Amino acid sequence: MPEYTKTDLEAENLPDDRKPLLPKKNSLGEIALVFSKLGVTAFGGPAAHIAQIELEVVQRRQWLSREKLLDLLSISNLIPGPNSTELVIHVGLERAGWRGMLVAGSCFILPAMLMTWGLAIAYGQYQSIPTAGGLLYGIKPVIIAIVLQALTKLGRSALKSAATWSAGILVLVLYLLSINEIILMLSAGLIVTLVANLQALKKSRFLSFTISPLAWGTFTLGAIATESHPKTWLAVFWSFLKIGSFLYGGGYVLLAFVQQEFVDRLHWLTSQQLLDAVAIGQFTPGPILTTATFIGYLIAGNLGAIAATIGIFLPAFMLVPLINPFVSKLRKSPWTAGFLDGVNAASIGLMAAVAWELGRGTLTDIWTIVIAIASLAILLKFPKLNSVWLVLAGGAIGWLLKIYQ
Repeated sequence: MPEYTKTDLEAENLPDDRKPLLPKKNSLGEIALVFSKLGVTAFGGPAAHIAQIELEVVQRRQWLSREKLLDLLSISNLIPGPNSTELVIHVGLERAGWRGMLVAGSCFILPAMLMTWGLAIAYGQYQSIPTAGGLLYGIKPVIIAIVLQALTKLGRSALKSAATWSAGILVLVLYLLSINEIILMLSAGLIVTLVANLQALKKSRFLSFTISPLAWGTFTLGAIATESHPKTWLAVFWSFLKIGSFLYGGGYVLLAFVQQEFVDRLHWLTSQQLLDAVAIGQFTPGPILTTATFIGYLIAGNLGAIAATIGIFLPAFMLVPLINPFVSKLRKSPWTAGFLDGVNAASIGLMAAVAWELGRGTLTDIWTIVIAIASLAILLKFPKLNSVWLVLAGGAIGWLLKIYQ
């Protein structure tokens, strides 16, 4: 793939060997400016973020070719964590080394973190006021619809074989039976990749050497996950670090991890507080995972907000530079592809389970059911609609209903 691109209109007519080369590096100031702008303006979830990154990095500034950006996006899909944030980190690494990686990722995350943090403080003070209660009454069913839309979109690409469908359904059932979500994701990845590569296994002894260590590692992770912790910022950090290290399938899968970790196991949050956190996340630009900032504040105050944000995003900053040297092998490996298929199917099962649990607590009367159904119909009819508008409309409807009820 060529390492050059057009830098002006005249270059478009030049032969390939005379086109100007891309600059090898960008200054940290340039990196900070571009990704701070995206951090403030990138609404609409990961797909919208990726489109805006492509617009800024490929079309406007021509820092990378479109093919290179797609390669980096494919790499991001191989590792856990928020794909759009990881793509930002990759671009920073490509354009300005490890310093650029840190600056790009931080500038993309920080605006959303600060906004969410401020909203968390306001929520802590005003959640009991009737007006706020009315807003959330209308917003929560919209969030259920948004999660269901994400579930249908992701499900079409993730559930593409009998093995992945089986894995997704099994994970859904086992999660509702309170089986640890990390065990479910790793097990689904292992089973699907074994099924996909069954013929190769028959010709080798790979199976006997790999199942037992991975099973032991899975058991150990499950044991760590069930330890009890005091309600401190350090406990919040470790919980979100664990979540960030195993989070495949996008920001909405965060719901499953938080539900089991902080609602079901530790009882530090209620399901309604979790849904409120997601609702707040819809108002802010940048990565959806800054919902962790809101949750961290509810659990352990200001230090909890900082600890949760660092914990959820730290794995991405560590994994992006680590995976780079092995990219070509990982992308071509049928074992990696099979494992990723299984983990993605498990993510769909987790999302479906949490949507069911949250829906039972939210869709409690005719009005919330109507709002949810109408919101889902609009999202399915207009898939490119920015969900922020629906959240605002839901809040306004909820406020009016509470006034006139």
